[in-house]
Amino acid sequence: MALLLGVDTGGTYTDAVLIRDEQEVLATAKALTTRQDLAIGVAEAVAAVLKEADVAPGDVALAALSTTLATNALVEGQGGRVALVYIGFAQTDVDRHGLRDALKGDPALIVAGGHNHAGGEAAPLDVAALRAFLKQQGAHVSGFAVAGQFATRNPAHELEVARIIAGETSVPVTCSHQLSARLNGPKRALTAVLNARLIGMIDRLIGRAEACLVELGVTAQMMVVRGDGALMSATQARARPIETILSGPAASLVGARWLTGVDRALVSDIGGTTTDVALIENGKPKIDPAGAEVGGFRTMVEAVAMRTSGLGGDSQVHLVASGMAGGISLGPRRVLPISLLALTAPDVVHAALDAQLRAQTVGEYDGQFVRAVAGQSAVGLGDREARVLARIGEATHPVGAVLRTRIEQGALMRLVDRGLVQICGVTPSDASHVLGRLSAWDREAADKALTLFARRRVGSGDRLTADAASLAQMIIDQLTEQTALTLLETAFAEETNPFGLPPDQLARHVLMQRGLSRHRGLVALQSGLNIDVVGLGASAPSYYPAVGERLNCRMILPEHAGVANAIGAVVGRIIMRRSGTVTAPEEGKFRVHLQAGPQDFAASEEALSLLETQLRGEARSAAEAAGAQDISIQVERNIRTAQVEAREVFVEAFLTVEASGRPRIATT
Repeated sequence: MALLLGVDTGGTYTDAVLIRDEQEVLATAKALTTRQDLAIGVAEAVAAVLKEADVAPGDVALAALSTTLATNALVEGQGGRVALVYIGFAQTDVDRHGLRDALKGDPALIVAGGHNHAGGEAAPLDVAALRAFLKQQGAHVSGFAVAGQFATRNPAHELEVARIIAGETSVPVTCSHQLSARLNGPKRALTAVLNARLIGMIDRLIGRAEACLVELGVTAQMMVVRGDGALMSATQARARPIETILSGPAASLVGARWLTGVDRALVSDIGGTTTDVALIENGKPKIDPAGAEVGGFRTMVEAVAMRTSGLGGDSQVHLVASGMAGGISLGPRRVLPISLLALTAPDVVHAALDAQLRAQTVGEYDGQFVRAVAGQSAVGLGDREARVLARIGEATHPVGAVLRTRIEQGALMRLVDRGLVQICGVTPSDASHVLGRLSAWDREAADKALTLFARRRVGSGDRLTADAASLAQMIIDQLTEQTALTLLETAFAEETNPFGLPPDQLARHVLMQRGLSRHRGLVALQSGLNIDVVGLGASAPSYYPAVGERLNCRMILPEHAGVANAIGAVVGRIIMRRSGTVTAPEEGKFRVHLQAGPQDFAASEEALSLLETQLRGEARSAAEAAGAQDISIQVERNIRTAQVEAREVFVEAFLTVEASGRPRIATT
């Protein structure tokens, strides 16, 4: 009997599952995610599931982790301070593909160097400028990103910059050519910046998770889920954390398929921070050919074609005061639910809420609290942010008691973006407690917070709602509506015969919306999804039946839907892909672009054969390093040719080699 342990760290809960012989769910367990140290929640969930199954920790043959940490960090704009070394590019290139937004004001050096499209050196690398930059910034960042012009054709300058950085600092370095073999320097640079920003967070999570498993007696190898649903080793995930974006959502697709056997369906996974929607087609999750898009950034990471929105059980509730009636909106930022905060700081929470309820006027920050997240690096803070962080200290405070001036609100939000502090406020989870749908946390605190929120004034000058219960229903209705729109947008994006408008406009089109309501007048309209939806997540049974009714479709809520991510984490395969290019810089010359530099051949087949041999070896080695067994190899050749004077001429070839196998199961 082989016992497989799957763990998923979500925004609110950390889930654990034990599967026997890859066929049967033996036990499941949940623990609150501990954002100050995610491994604490991992240890609690694992200990609980081992106790539930009544098995010895040493009997676990394989452990696998999926995590929403990287996805949530990008959606919420969090991560460490980084520096970009941009080799051979122009200043205007920083404005392409959202690179400037990804940098968020972090330092960047545009330095002479780089290569041309054929792999030849375009200009010498300016080492003196690099060393001066490192002297100025090396002690103030948590990671370096290095991106060189045409580095996928010749990575020599990226490798030299990485060597110098490693020699003069102790800061980790990400080279763009190691993340993607495709052209598009600014997009590779953006991917490298995001990877560098995530390295510290993912490294801490994996390191602590491994240590906690060992402390519990689980000695089996730990794997990590990639954004395409495949598995990688913990060591590989630490070096390339960007590949774990959409890890949790990808695991949910693998888990949905394992739980339901569906060949074609939309899968909607609601967590604390995000709702992730994707299509399963022919029993497999679709891979996004353009690269994963998360938090508004289009990366070069191979991942499932997932539409991720900042909508979850812990989404912040916002007042929409415009218009006479007003209303609310949800997300994209996650906040800690008041009902959950009240479990850890009951005296502070209830005393503040009671005082705010007694006040004659509504305060700007009523029902909002703030606390620091322990164990995070505060490198590179400005004076104002440092003062606000010091004021917060280690305690929980009402937001109004922390902010001395309005300008400090921006400083507080920057601390939130860095992941150094956490805002607590009204969420759909609080609304569910008020309505009696959930009872795990402090319902009284939720009722008080929603009562305060209901007092806020809309454009007409009237209160938003009469009481906490009516506001709670408004919040749940809004969650249903935003979830339905996300599902419709995904469906329209996947349509083989597009309607000529962007998916978001189609989802909100008046005819679509009237059709969902089954309009009957002189014209009869009816619309909905013509595909089943698999609802996943701990709160799916609470929220998703109404979503199915709204979209006039069948909603499948499988058993163990609340731990589908943890299931998907441990039933996946190890898949390693390596890609490379052959070009024709001149007639009769075929150039293979290798890590060691370009190599020329007189015949295209010779060049292709060498590249395939090289990539086969790299892919197999990576799969073996991840712990794969019974490895199979697949090769895809994409060869571009052109007709020149009635002759077919070789232009370029892009090869991808895929090595895959199941993880090696430990035996005793």
